[in-house]
Amino acid sequence: MNSFEQLYQSRRQFFTTGRNLLGGAALTSLLGQQLARASSTPPSGPHYAPQAKRVIYLHMVGGPAQMDLFDYKPVMQEWYDKDLPESIRMGQRLTTMTSGQARFPVSPTRFKFSQAGECGMWMNTELLPNLAKKADEICFMRSLHTEAINHEPAIAALQTGNQVTGRPCLGSWASYGLGSDNENLPAFVVLVAIPSNREQEQAISGRLWGAGYLPGEHAGVSFRSQGDPILYINNPAGVPDSIRQRSIEGLNQLNQLTFQKLHDPETQTRIQQYEMAFRMQASVPELTDLSQESQHTFDLYGEDAKKPGSFANTVLMTRRLAERGVRFIQVYHNNWDHHSNIANRMPSQCKDIDQPCHALLEDLKQRGMLDETLVIWGGEFGRTIYTQGQLSRENYGRDHHPRCFTMWMAGGGTKGGTIYGETDEFSYNIVKDPVHIRDFHATILHLLGFDHERFTYKYQGLEQRLTGVLPAQVIKELIV
Repeated sequence: MNSFEQLYQSRRQFFTTGRNLLGGAALTSLLGQQLARASSTPPSGPHYAPQAKRVIYLHMVGGPAQMDLFDYKPVMQEWYDKDLPESIRMGQRLTTMTSGQARFPVSPTRFKFSQAGECGMWMNTELLPNLAKKADEICFMRSLHTEAINHEPAIAALQTGNQVTGRPCLGSWASYGLGSDNENLPAFVVLVAIPSNREQEQAISGRLWGAGYLPGEHAGVSFRSQGDPILYINNPAGVPDSIRQRSIEGLNQLNQLTFQKLHDPETQTRIQQYEMAFRMQASVPELTDLSQESQHTFDLYGEDAKKPGSFANTVLMTRRLAERGVRFIQVYHNNWDHHSNIANRMPSQCKDIDQPCHALLEDLKQRGMLDETLVIWGGEFGRTIYTQGQLSRENYGRDHHPRCFTMWMAGGGTKGGTIYGETDEFSYNIVKDPVHIRDFHATILHLLGFDHERFTYKYQGLEQRLTGVLPAQVIKELIV
C-alpha cells in the first residue's frame, strides 16, 4: 500500500469504523456532508396514519393573477384608473419593472365572476366553467404569502422552503419519507407541460426538483413529451437487452467496489439509478402508451389529451403515474407571468388548464383514488391590482405581488368547499387568516402523515426540515 492509499485508508475507512474516536470526530468535521448522509436513515414511516398516499402538484409558473381568477373584488370597478392609495401599498417593495412608474392605476378584472357550488365560492366562471363545477370538492386558500418577489427565489421558496436553491424540494421530502410504492418506477416524477401561448415563459431548471442534501435517489426524474420519455433509458442501436443487462451488472460491481472503499452514499445512489433505469425499460413504455385509454377518458380530458406535451396530455399522464404507485408527481405549466396582454393570455392559459383540472379530479374520483390523492394548484406568488404598462378597460398587465395570492387543494384529506383567508378590497393585503408557505408545507406534510417538526434529516450537524426553524402551523380548517 503506497503512502496515498494509507492516508486515504486512515481518513475514509479507519476512522469511520470506530477504531479511533478522536479520528472520528475529526472526520465528522472534514466530511460533514458525506458522513451525515451515510449516517442518516429514512424514517420508519409516517408519524401517524396519512390521509394522502400521494401528491399531484400542478405549479403554474409565473404567478397567476388572483383577482382575475379566484379573489373577487367588485369594488375595484369603481376604482378604474385611480391610483392605488399609499395607505394600501404602505411602501411595499416593488420590482424594477414597475418601481419607476409615475402612477399605480388600479386595473379591475375584465372577466366575469359568479358563485360556484353550494359553498358559494366567487370565481372566474367565464374562463373556468369546468373547474367551477368542482368548487365543493376544492378548498381555496386566498391568503398565501411569501417574502420572495422574483420568480426563481419565489419558486425555490415554494418548492423547497427556502429562497436559496440547492435544498430538497417537497417531492424529495415525500420520496424520502414515504419511499416507493412501485419498484419499477421512481417515487418522484416531474413533467413539464407546453402552454398553448408561449409569449413570456420563465426558466425551469432541474434545481427545482433536486434532492439537495437528501440522498440522490430522492431527486425527481424528469419525463419528456418528445422522443424517449427519459433520456438514455432505451438501449443504443444494436445493443440487445442481454448486453445492456451485463453492462449494468459490470458497472454496478465496479461501483460496489468503489462504495466499499470510499463509503460515499452517492455511489450507492448511482448503483440504484442504473438498476431503476433497467427496470424502467419495461415499465415506461406501457405507462406512456395512451392507446389503451377509453374514448370516455379522452372526452373527459379533451382532445388535447392526445397531443404530446399539452397540459391535458400531461395531466392524464399524472393519473397514470398515480395509479401505478408514484408518490409525488410535479407538473409545471408555464406562461403565467402576465406583465401585459392579460386579455389574450389569461383566456389561453385557462383554456389549457380548465377542462383537464376538472377531468383529473373527476377521473381520480371515479377510480376511487381522490380521497388518497392530494391535488395542489397554484403559482409562486400573486399579481398587483395596479397595472403595469398601458391600461384600458379591455387590456392591462400586472406585476409580481408576494403579499397575497390564491392556491387550491383537493382530495387527500382536504375539506372540500372550504374558503380560507381573506384579503382587503384591493386584493393587496391579507386581513384574515394568513397562510405563510411554511404553514402550507406543514399542512401538506400533515396530510402525508408527518409532523413537520419531527420530520428531519441531519446535515451539517443540524436536524434540517422542510419548514425551517421559524414557526409554522398546520391549517386544521383545511383538513377533514
